[in-house]
Amino acid sequence: MKEITDIIRSYEQALVSGKRMALATVVHVEGSSYRRPGARMLVTDDGQLTGAISGGCLEGDALRKALLAISQQKNKLVTYDTTDENDTTLGVQLGCNGIVHILFEPIRVDEPENPIELLKKILVKRQNAVLITLFSLHSRTGEQPGTCFLHLQTDNQITCNCTDSGMYDLLLDESNTAYGKADSFFKTFGPEGKKLTGFIEYFNTPPSLVIAGAGNDTIPLAEMASILGWDITVVDGRSGHATPQRFPKANKVIVTRAEDVLNHITADERTFFVLMTHNYNYDLALLKKLLLTDQCGYVGALGPKKKLERMYAELESDGMVISEAQKAKVYGPIGLDIGAETSEEIALSVLAEIKAVLSKRAGLSLRNKIEPIHNRSDQRVDYTKDEKEEFLCAVQPVIP
Repeated sequence: MKEITDIIRSYEQALVSGKRMALATVVHVEGSSYRRPGARMLVTDDGQLTGAISGGCLEGDALRKALLAISQQKNKLVTYDTTDENDTTLGVQLGCNGIVHILFEPIRVDEPENPIELLKKILVKRQNAVLITLFSLHSRTGEQPGTCFLHLQTDNQITCNCTDSGMYDLLLDESNTAYGKADSFFKTFGPEGKKLTGFIEYFNTPPSLVIAGAGNDTIPLAEMASILGWDITVVDGRSGHATPQRFPKANKVIVTRAEDVLNHITADERTFFVLMTHNYNYDLALLKKLLLTDQCGYVGALGPKKKLERMYAELESDGMVISEAQKAKVYGPIGLDIGAETSEEIALSVLAEIKAVLSKRAGLSLRNKIEPIHNRSDQRVDYTKDEKEEFLCAVQPVIP
């Protein structure tokens, strides 16, 4: 979400300045690529770039393609082939081994539901969303409808800009499928000769990090989480420590008793709590509340394992029955084992563990991973042989 937030901010600034814009979106990848489908970059007519569609190698040529789309006011799909392993070719320059399809959409600011406005709707409130982008992978001269369908889950609000009214029900069905899978995928629509590929993109709510503790060691944690684009709340019982001035990157700073923390926060399965107050009684009281709620899947406890065991023992001596399922969501000592010592290193360790839990990963070194880094099970789009050859003949070179 951080990239989208940055794009929207640049979009708003460009509106004020009267700049023209285009949105570049990675809509499909075959093989390996630095960025995956859903990566976006906003390009203004004065050459400003916000976001990224590669590791930097495609951006120069993409700028030219975006300016062309702005000039012609027409959606364009551009394909880059990085599969040639000859050391003088594009593939090695990119360090990749795949085919990257990028859709360029001129932003018409007079249209209230242009692609950026649809992205803005996703961020209005904390909820899941599905955004569908339609393009033709089967013909380089085919129609490129672009970003045209948005379904917000909580509000059940649907926006459809498709010129073909018959697509509405089809796209709604695929949107509901994405919600059921909680994942993105691709779908081919239409008969032979008029095929459109749909990138059905599932947006989960951004992680919400609740930092219990406003000491100096939590400041780097809030700063780093902000870089990731997470929603940050700092809570503490000390009004002199928990201030917006000390935590300018936090979305909320709350001064409250531990027993009342959950009265100020709407928690869900993507809300992560870390106990870092260095106040045993405060951490103990909040831990008790968090063990009893089903709306929290991660509680990180700073300090040695003996401290956590003492907390469990004290809660149980007061009559609380703590199940193994409740203990399973508590991570103490908090963080991945990276040898962290300083506050900044501890913050890195904590955020890495939370990201691993969020992604259901073990947090191991990628060199020890046998399968591909990214799951490609839903990345395949069927081509005929002629369609494949047509696209490969139309591949765009990168001009340094």
